[in-house]
Amino acid sequence: MTAMQVIADNLQITRPEIEAALFDGDPEPIRSLARNLEAAGADGIDINSGPLPRNPESGMALLVEAVQSATNCRLLLDTTNPRAIAAGLRQSNRPVIINGISMEPAKLEHILPLAAAFDADVIAYLLDAKSRVPSTEAECYEIAVALLQAGESAGLDKSRLIIDPVVSPLMWENGCARNQTILSVIGNLAEVLGFPVRTIAGISNLTSGRGPASKKRLFEAAYLPMLAAAGLDMALLNVFHDQTVRVARACTTLTEQALFSWAAVD
Repeated sequence: MTAMQVIADNLQITRPEIEAALFDGDPEPIRSLARNLEAAGADGIDINSGPLPRNPESGMALLVEAVQSATNCRLLLDTTNPRAIAAGLRQSNRPVIINGISMEPAKLEHILPLAAAFDADVIAYLLDAKSRVPSTEAECYEIAVALLQAGESAGLDKSRLIIDPVVSPLMWENGCARNQTILSVIGNLAEVLGFPVRTIAGISNLTSGRGPASKKRLFEAAYLPMLAAAGLDMALLNVFHDQTVRVARACTTLTEQALFSWAAVD
């Protein structure tokens, strides 16, 4: 089992300093945040620019250049704007993950071809054509197979696919039950698809909505080892939640086939 990577979900256009940096064309606040994310334990950084309706190419190019000039982290381009994704792919000097596609027709038509054209990894959400979460485990597998077929039809090598089974908020009526189903999905996807497909999960989704911060962190830290044991490859989370990151690192240590040493544990 490979080490589970920690992907920071903190770089978002909703942060006032990032929005202002894009408006002013100033990369330094973006660099500063990126450096802090790497120092907090990020292996990768999700650049969530939103749809970028105005000047999408220059906006994404600024974000990508700022982050890659400040860190060694893997980059994820998180936007629904195909023009912004293309600009980010052209700007990057390292492998990029497109975040992402689903069975939504517009994404299959406009975003999936970019992954094939640039030979880039792409996150595929287990969501149907109307962006709804599947109601059963069987439906999860049906969507996964359909996404694999769509990728191959577009000329994408199957090894580029990263499946996101979509963690549900605990506050949903069936949130706990669905998140247990996700564990089974992660564990069985390789057998269903016929190859060792990589997986990613958004840990912050688990505790979205109102609730005591301390209890939210507790449930993030509790669910993460369950995902790791199921075989999760990448955890997308708030890396400023120190305890969650430490748990992620401990999970990696426990799943690695190596001699254990307390000295190697932070």
